[in-house]
Amino acid sequence: MSNKLYVGNISYETSEQDLESAFSAHGTVKSVKIVKDRDSGRSKGFGFVEMDNADEAQACIENLDGNEFGGRNLKVNIAQDKPRGGGGGGGFNRGPRGGGGGGRHGGNRF
Repeated sequence: MSNKLYVGNISYETSEQDLESAFSAHGTVKSVKIVKDRDSGRSKGFGFVEMDNADEAQACIENLDGNEFGGRNLKVNIAQDKPRGGGGGGGFNRGPRGGGGGGRHGGNRF
C-alpha cells in the first residue's frame, strides 16, 4: 500500500499548511502539494499529501475522507500513479477531416 494520498474537494482558500495541520493529527506528514492552475495560480481544488508510512496514510483515509474541512467534504484516498507517456498529444497529423487514419477517406490525402 502506498503512503501518498490524493485529497480532493479542497476549498480554494485552503493552504498547504492547513492540510499539513489536519493530516499531521494522524501521523508524520512528509510533503503536501496543492495543485494550482498554471496561468492564474489559483488552487484547482485537489492535491496530494505524502505520509511517513502506509499505516498513517490509511489512518488519514479512515479519519478524513468525507469529513468537512474548510466548508467542504474532503475526498481522501490512495493516489494512483500517473500513467507514463501517451497523454493528449499535440495535434500531430490532424488534417481538415480531424484525424490521421480515421474517417471515410483514411486521413490525410495529398
